[in-house]
Amino acid sequence: MTETTNLVRLMTWLSPAFPVGAFSYSGGLEQVVADGDVQDAGTLEDWLESLLAYGNFWNDAVLLAEAHHAFADDERLAAAAALAEALSGSAERHRETMLQGEAFLAAAASWPHPVLGRLGGAAAYPVAVGAVAAAHGIAAEAGLAAYLHAVASNLVSVAIRCGVIGQKGGVAVLAGLEARIVASAERAAGSTLDDLGAATLRAEIASLRHETLPTRLFRS
Repeated sequence: MTETTNLVRLMTWLSPAFPVGAFSYSGGLEQVVADGDVQDAGTLEDWLESLLAYGNFWNDAVLLAEAHHAFADDERLAAAAALAEALSGSAERHRETMLQGEAFLAAAASWPHPVLGRLGGAAAYPVAVGAVAAAHGIAAEAGLAAYLHAVASNLVSVAIRCGVIGQKGGVAVLAGLEARIVASAERAAGSTLDDLGAATLRAEIASLRHETLPTRLFRS
């Protein structure tokens, strides 16, 4: 495929319109907003930068890279999928990554490839994206950049719907995250599973506490 074709395909797969249901998940951000820790564009950008550098965004990027490298190796790919599922830190986090991964694989069947069968129709979201991207000849770094931009954009949309920022502010946050997304994609493209690790404890606790948030717009 040409680079232009790869770009269009990534834009399709990681578009908000691609039917993975991302709009219904906040990754605990709804709880963080309720707690007052994210209350404007600056605190939102800081929160997302932390996830990219030290949180679940980074771990997802490492898992995506591993799935990309392992897409043709059944045993290694299965191990990556099992590890990604095991690393889900809460019931909602597990539901979020597994249901999005399953929906991604179902929709990606419009681009048939044997890797879909190797994944068995279900895998954590980053594993599904990484394996399918590799199977279609899309470079790891490009897939990582598109994935990280998509998940960050979804949380910006969550913040807009929670009333923290407006659409103009959301665009400004994404502009501010651009260099961090590129740097994280570059770093993750050369990562191994030894690079897994997170230090965003407040984010993990927020994800757990969201399970009992009285009034919720989001599933996580």
